[in-house]
Amino acid sequence: MSYECIVPYDCMMLGMEPLSSPRPRETVLTNALLSIVAERGLDQVSVREVALAADVSIGTVQHYFPTKDDMLAAAFNEVVRRIRSRMTSVCLGPDPRRNISAVLTELLPVDGRRAAEARIQVAFAARAATSPALAEIQRSVLAEIHEALTEAFALTAAEAATAENCRSAARVAVAAVDGLALHAVSSGDWMSARELVAALELMLDALVPGLAATRPPHYS
Repeated sequence: MSYECIVPYDCMMLGMEPLSSPRPRETVLTNALLSIVAERGLDQVSVREVALAADVSIGTVQHYFPTKDDMLAAAFNEVVRRIRSRMTSVCLGPDPRRNISAVLTELLPVDGRRAAEARIQVAFAARAATSPALAEIQRSVLAEIHEALTEAFALTAAEAATAENCRSAARVAVAAVDGLALHAVSSGDWMSARELVAALELMLDALVPGLAATRPPHYS
């Protein structure tokens, strides 16, 4: 599938540099680790548990990941790669407001696949508070998303809007989506997919006054 570069925001999102693809065996190990995180939490991750989940020896895991920190960093990088892949696969059109909504919706747990990924993302983000290596990955992806959203909001803003206003709008959008995802995955069925998207759209309506008419339909 090809994508037409319609607006600068489109170019920026599709121009995100992808992380290099991991080797096949490393992919198996990383997927096993992420399955453990999604189902049982980050505290249950160990070399032994990953080896069992991947059906390999402990020595094989240690060959690819000499330390647990190496293993966690590789897994977090894989999470980031998946997020980038989803965001850059969104079909973008001429309406910047709709583009922002479509991309941010990809970060919300609105279905089973994205809910599992959100649980993993939340777990790694929490661990990043005490892990410099994970914090660097978190800082990098947040900066990348923030830069793209700043450009997107600049396209929707009135002429009087300043660059700082657009940067602030991007910060609010990223923080709001992170908060919605956290609440959704940590509270059972407290928020449905429809409610998550409705909250996102309400937030965007406040950030982009006058563009409410371009809102996409909600999840049913």
